[in-house]
Amino acid sequence: MNFDFAYMLHLFPILLRYLSTTMEMAFLGMFFALILAILIANIRIFRIPVLNLLSQLYISFFRGTPLLVQMFLFFYGLPQLFPSLVGIDAFTAAVIALTLHFTAYMAESIRAAILGIDRSQMEASLSIGMTNSQAMRRIIIPQATRIAFPSLVNYFIDMIKSTSLAFTLGVTEMMAEAKLEAASSFKYLEAFLAVAIIYWVVVLIMTRIQVWAEKQMNKAYQR
Repeated sequence: MNFDFAYMLHLFPILLRYLSTTMEMAFLGMFFALILAILIANIRIFRIPVLNLLSQLYISFFRGTPLLVQMFLFFYGLPQLFPSLVGIDAFTAAVIALTLHFTAYMAESIRAAILGIDRSQMEASLSIGMTNSQAMRRIIIPQATRIAFPSLVNYFIDMIKSTSLAFTLGVTEMMAEAKLEAASSFKYLEAFLAVAIIYWVVVLIMTRIQVWAEKQMNKAYQR
């Protein structure tokens, strides 16, 4: 069969209707992952007893198993042990899996960024009467944010692309709609190429935002 360019163009407005679902999953996942990652990074840095060991186990598990397996565990597996979770919808399960999966990676990036700040910064903060939490909030974390920012944006971009796995749980997002369109028309190349282009454009936009934001954050360090 010949490539049907007109059919591919016809798919773009159809697929774009589901872009909001894709971005909603990504933004929610990133928001909660960032909160958890900062918490776990601080637990790892201050080596809080018991919690430090649990956080290491958490990071090891979620970095060592595929995201798709984790999605299946949350949606199909956990309701077996906890009947109250039977009513969890596919969208929520996907967001939870995305959150916990990327938290494991982001926590290590944030921890590395914080540890990358010279120790003298903390010592100087404590010497003028700041507490550890004040020094972290006012001095260390703002500087670490600039260091961690590029990797965190990369994780967000990866999260946007990873939302395509949510169709395996029954979430109707761009990948799910592309699969349905392809199955009904047998024009798989056109359907999947169209959805690939949309993801590509979204990532290009995010990359441009990242470059602009980095320039703004680095202005104070330029001579």
